[in-house]
Amino acid sequence: MKKVLLTSLGFTAVLLIAAPSKSQEEPLTKARQYFSPLPKDFFTKENSVYNNPKVINLGKMLFFERRLSVNDNISCATCHAIEYYGSAPAKKQMGVIKFQDRHTPTVLNSAGQFVQHWIGNRKDVEDQAIQSLTGPAAFGNKSLEDVEDKISKIEGYVKLFKEAFPNDSKPISGKNIAIAIGAYERTLTTSSRFDEYLKGNTKALNQKEKKGLITFIEVGCAACHNGPLVGGNSYQKFGIVAPYWEYTKSQSIDEGRYLVTKKEEDKYVYKVPSLRNAALTPPYFHDGSVEKLEDAVKIMAKVQLGKDLTNEDIDNIVAFLNALTGNLPKNFREPPILPSK
Repeated sequence: MKKVLLTSLGFTAVLLIAAPSKSQEEPLTKARQYFSPLPKDFFTKENSVYNNPKVINLGKMLFFERRLSVNDNISCATCHAIEYYGSAPAKKQMGVIKFQDRHTPTVLNSAGQFVQHWIGNRKDVEDQAIQSLTGPAAFGNKSLEDVEDKISKIEGYVKLFKEAFPNDSKPISGKNIAIAIGAYERTLTTSSRFDEYLKGNTKALNQKEKKGLITFIEVGCAACHNGPLVGGNSYQKFGIVAPYWEYTKSQSIDEGRYLVTKKEEDKYVYKVPSLRNAALTPPYFHDGSVEKLEDAVKIMAKVQLGKDLTNEDIDNIVAFLNALTGNLPKNFREPPILPSK
């Protein structure tokens, strides 16, 4: 009896030693409460009719087309550059006439966000595209008619627009330019190792990345940065606990969405950015005021959550954010040959 008891106690001790602690358990179940894999594209019921190769191919050409700008120098791809993962390295990018008001975010996965631009003054990618045609910080045309007339003189585009919009009496229009560019941008998804992990491949992330994932959730980052895009689905004040500019050392103070709504509660409110490909798209924040991802993580924890992260916590979170880097879509990394006349 004593031998059996000792054996039993010994077996129990082995179990206690072998049993993983809560922090060591596979975090997949917890991750799935906050995140989901990227969809294959960002077409919705309303615009699914444009999910066809002719419209998408035309949209790709127009995305890289500098002749959409008043001086033939600027295209969508100028600011949303391939080599910078669909973003730009400058704090603020120069348009045809003036600098943009805020840092250029990546175009990759942007069509899946609930609004466009940092302050939500563009409804969707189509709205963003059509307003860029006449925006002084973008293409700088005086009117949509000027753009339409210019493109109508390029024979190659006349044919392509007719094929993409066969039922339109006027295929080349500002509206159709925006629809085509939007259709192309809705294909720009960047699935990553994190998506494989969420689908059940627990070996897709290493231990350090998993630690970073758990820290990201437990610290409170996932309260805003969640969903398939790890953000991009809500507004939030930047500087809940402390004024953001005291930590970012921003050169000027931007009042955020207040400039759109004129509501006091919208001061310093911005769209929560997606963190997909964040490791490859510095500088950070709406004004591009912070160059290093580690510093951005540290600042966010301080001004949003009132927490001082340890260097280990920061290092692990950054490792997790690196796991959100996806492969560049083939139809983005290979620029098209454009009509010459």
